[in-house]
Amino acid sequence: MRKISSLFLFLIVTACGPGKKSDEQAFLDSLDNLTLDAPMISEEVITEIIQQIPSPLEISYLLKDAGTKYDLDMLNSPSNSSNYNSNFNKALNLGIYGTDLGYTNIYEENQDALQYLNSIKGLANDLSIGQFFDFGTIARLATNSKNLDSLLLITTQNFNNINTYLQENQRANLSVLILTGGWLEALHITCQVAEKNPGNEKLIEKIGEQKIILDNIKLMLEFYTKDPYIADLHMRILELEKAFAQIDIIYTYEEPTLVEVDGMLVSKSNSTTTINITNEDVGTIRKEVIDIREKIIS
Repeated sequence: MRKISSLFLFLIVTACGPGKKSDEQAFLDSLDNLTLDAPMISEEVITEIIQQIPSPLEISYLLKDAGTKYDLDMLNSPSNSSNYNSNFNKALNLGIYGTDLGYTNIYEENQDALQYLNSIKGLANDLSIGQFFDFGTIARLATNSKNLDSLLLITTQNFNNINTYLQENQRANLSVLILTGGWLEALHITCQVAEKNPGNEKLIEKIGEQKIILDNIKLMLEFYTKDPYIADLHMRILELEKAFAQIDIIYTYEEPTLVEVDGMLVSKSNSTTTINITNEDVGTIRKEVIDIREKIIS
């Protein structure tokens, strides 16, 4: 039944004439307000996943190392925000715009950054979580790349507060969607840049690392598949999982050693992680990400 949820929704919408618009909207609203019987996800789990998602700082280093120029066409246009009518699409694209804001900040494209901030503000207010954003402070930080550390800190703190609020109000599905959107956009940008720089091993390895995050995203979405929107997204994530199937991540443990740093003994990890991924794997992943993302942002 879940596999045909998109077709089911399509048939209902196309079967309704102009006089049935209110019934159609009522049906969609009922899905947005669906009470979901799912366990809360701890802040520790959410924080761990956030920390593993490629941050704008990481992407910044990789992009500048590759000599990649600013490319606004890779991002989701801020003007699209008015097209998102369901809480499902608003939450996903709020996450996407958050990553896009970080990208514009990297290149000090202040005008673009402010446009993304306005879109974020609109979607956050629509989802009744605008109170967690100090948009004046964020605007000041977002227009100066030297403040990127502060911007990331505020963004992480905001998300933790948003996640707690949404879970307490039985809307935890929205925090999972925001997180998924941000991760998907970071993966999309990295894949696009990697395509132009096939010899950049750091970029390619960063993509391979996302196999671990993908597992966490998939598991979180599984809790909310009673929602037909999320059930459909979950199926698409499973298709993306197939694209990652050929990637091997090998962790080799070695005893840590003590080294002296500034007169203090600290533990140094000697363990290594090897990621076996090819340019062909990246191409397969990139194509799948584009397919998923296009359905979200359109």
